[in-house]
Formats: sequence, structure tokens, C-alpha cells
Amino acid sequence: MIFVIKLLNSSMRKISLYIIFLFIGYSAQAQDLNAQVKVISGKIQSSNRHIFQSLETSMKDFLNGRKWCQDQVMQQERFDCTFVLNINTWDGNSSFSGELQVQSSRPVFNSNYSSPLINVNDKDFEFTYSEGSTIDYSDQTFNSNLASVMAFYAYVIIGIDYDSFGRLGGTPYFQLAQVVVNNAQSNGGYKGWKAFDGNTNRYWLSENLNNRAYLPLRNILYDYHRNGLDQMADNTSKGRKVIDDLLPTLAQLDRTRLGAMFPVVFFSAKSDELVSIYSKADSREKTVAIAALTQADPANGQKYQGIGR
Repeated sequence: MIFVIKLLNSSMRKISLYIIFLFIGYSAQAQDLNAQVKVISGKIQSSNRHIFQSLETSMKDFLNGRKWCQDQVMQQERFDCTFVLNINTWDGNSSFSGELQVQSSRPVFNSNYSSPLINVNDKDFEFTYSEGSTIDYSDQTFNSNLASVMAFYAYVIIGIDYDSFGRLGGTPYFQLAQVVVNNAQSNGGYKGWKAFDGNTNRYWLSENLNNRAYLPLRNILYDYHRNGLDQMADNTSKGRKVIDDLLPTLAQLDRTRLGAMFPVVFFSAKSDELVSIYSKADSREKTVAIAALTQADPANGQKYQGIGR
């Protein structure tokens, strides 16, 4: 038996002390994602429901069975995420279309709370799948749109999680997400991978995450979580003060830029949490927060007005 104490530094995903007992000869590889998958097929009139269960199982096995992360990930470090696929059409054979809702979260230090990181509704999702088939994927080539879409979001989930624990720590995974985009653009002709497919799609999310123009928002991800939320269990006022100081930068984000999807994803995940944080603040903080958040995220302006009530 080997006794190992592993201390993760700030550039890694979790900052805490892990005590691990390893047995000689143990070689099992931990999963990286802890993905919950749900396929909803209520819109489809068919007596064959087995294919939807098969699709759900294949998606879950694909996401949870692969090694996505460059680092060794302990079971307690796995990236919590949810994929909900709502099937809109099916040709009765192997062609599907639908909407994919992708969410992820990360634990907050010294608490039982998990903070949402992304909330994306992908409406341009067309793919092929045959009942009982496995889903193959390679970073070097395009195998199928089903595999590429899930791989893309797997890398985005991991990258944003890493950004929240180490400043700009998600860069390698955002670059891998861009590789997925590039491969998909030159193969298959599926929607969502190109700039002209709309202003909010996979192309623009990847573009934003790899664009220096959005480094301020990526830095906010770190300060908001590591220096803000992770401190609030021990000192609520200190942690909230860090988030207070981030509000002016949030308010200055360019929302008018073509394809500005990263801010949309950020606020879609964080708006309810921000309301909860500032609902417990004093009246002065509430006033400042309402003004800054409404300017930064006008789509949820009515929600932020509730902070003052």
C-alpha cells in the first residue's frame, strides 16, 4: 500500500488537500465528466421508443467514458454537467433534429452549494444515430455531428471550470473546442459551426472563448469564483466585496459586438445567483448592483430589479 498526499495548487481544478490510498497494481482510469443525460421524445409519434433510450445510453457512455482532461481527475473532482436533448423530428430511421440544453456547475469551497457555470440552449442540432451503435470521436477528424457537438461542449465545460479555479486555466480546452469547430466546418455541412449560421452558436462561443477581447470576462470567472464565492462561506462581506469590484467591468462588456455569445452564456448561468447574492446585501450595495447588472445584462433587467424588493 502506498500513502500519497496530493496538494493541488491554484492552477489546477480543485484547491484542497486530498489524501489518497493507492494499492499497487491499481490501474483503473477515473472518468472526467459526471454527465447526466436525458433524451426527451414526447413530440415524436412512434411505437419504437427503444431508439431514444439507446441514444440516451450511448450519449451518456460517450461523455462519461472518455478521457477529456489532460490532468488526472479524481472521482470527487469530476466535472458536473447535464445534457438534455429534446427531439423535434425523426425520420423513423437514423436522422434526428432537436434542441440540446447544456449546463454545468462547480462546487463552492467550504459549502454544500454548487455554482452554475454555463447554461446553453443549442437549437441547431441535427445528427444521425442508429439504435445500439457506439459513438466514435477523434480530435483529428470529423466522425459525426452527434460526437462533435458533445465533444465541443465537453471541452467548453472543462475549460470554463478550469478558468474558475485558475486564471485563464481553461485555454488548452478552448483551443481543443476550436479544433472541433474547424473539423466540423470542413465536413458534414451541419448548422451551428459557421459564423453565418447565426449570432449565437457553437462557432461564436468558441470564437469568444479564444478571443483576447473576452479576456476580461475570463478573468472575471476566476475572481468571481475563487476570490468571491469561495471566500463567502468564511467571510460573506469579504467575498461579496470582490464581486462588487467586478461589476464595473461586467457593465463595460461590449454586448453589441457581432456574435457576442460568451456574455450571454455567462449571464444565463449567473443571473439567478447574482440576485441571490445581492438580495442579502445592504441597501447601498443593492442600488449599485441593480444599476450595474441591468446595464451589463439588460435581458434580465426585470430580474435584477427584484434585488431591491
